[in-house]
Amino acid sequence: MKKGDCTGCHNPHTSDFKKLLSAEPKKICSTCHPSVAPKDAKSVHKVVADGECLKCHDPHSSMVKNNLLKPGNELCLDCHKSLSGRIAKAKVQHAPVKKDCLICHAPHGSAKEASLLKERITALCAGCHKTDQPIFVKKHMNYPVANSNCVYCHDPHGSDRKGILYNNVHKPVSAMMCNQCHEEATSPNALKTKREGAELCKGCHNEMYNTAFGKNRIHSPLLTKQACLSCHNPHAGKEKGLLREAPIQLCGKCHADTIKRQEMSVTKHEPVKGGECAACHDPHASNAPLLMKQESVVDGCGTCHDWMKHSTHPIGDKFKDPRNKNRNLDCLSCHRSHGTEFKGMLPFKTVTDLCVQCHEKFRR
Repeated sequence: MKKGDCTGCHNPHTSDFKKLLSAEPKKICSTCHPSVAPKDAKSVHKVVADGECLKCHDPHSSMVKNNLLKPGNELCLDCHKSLSGRIAKAKVQHAPVKKDCLICHAPHGSAKEASLLKERITALCAGCHKTDQPIFVKKHMNYPVANSNCVYCHDPHGSDRKGILYNNVHKPVSAMMCNQCHEEATSPNALKTKREGAELCKGCHNEMYNTAFGKNRIHSPLLTKQACLSCHNPHAGKEKGLLREAPIQLCGKCHADTIKRQEMSVTKHEPVKGGECAACHDPHASNAPLLMKQESVVDGCGTCHDWMKHSTHPIGDKFKDPRNKNRNLDCLSCHRSHGTEFKGMLPFKTVTDLCVQCHEKFRR
């Protein structure tokens, strides 16, 4: 543009692309800028991967350096609106966040860390927070955390707690009682936990532990070496119950097929749509199949739906499914709780197609 050479991007006579561009819109920038993201990047900005350069840059000119559409954080937070709201509401703010997102993040891609971070998390934080200073050591109860992952406890974008701890903090952490779970700070294995797996959590959560392990069906993560830590953060977190992620993302890591089914569903089941898996399922253990909270499907659905007003179709323990004598007729005989490609979460396109599965004499 400075040279007045429009043919650098446009063909003056004819083109297969809009605006007479000389190459595919999503690839034209790479003809001059082939390597904005590092090779073998650990993370790449989605707009870069999608070739959507114009979401951040003006191809002709701009009042902002690097032809950006808007200055600084204003541009980033245009897309990251949920993060923008959190930052604005945080009572304790992180100085770099207020100043410039690019202090910590690379705009195109990072060869070193996820989330476009310029360095590994520990090294990045240590650039400002000197881990050998007495105040740092004291705040961490003399535990050797200099090489630990800081975002296990701290929210880098700000929070409502001192030290930008996540808003939900495990009680021993907030009480500065690290030795309740870990060896003493003076121990050569100071960061080692006193017990392994669920046995450690049992010390405080004894009632939950006994209830869960007294049930017929236990959620498989509880039986692994990580046990409770498969789903919960031991120190602090954004989510209630110290969940590692929002329920829909957390459950979706193992149950991706179920989440995908809901996304494709014509009729959305509200608990699944809202990511409230625990509305129907017990995340720890249950005596019912599929970890349902209620042993009776009818009772479970009845907590939200008055089925008596919906239908007079016989359902319950007294009625057997004609298609499978080992099953009772219940709500799931006609509906799929996680959704289908048909209305009403039905497994068939029309009500007639569904009914004639049992009432064969009415087939046409």
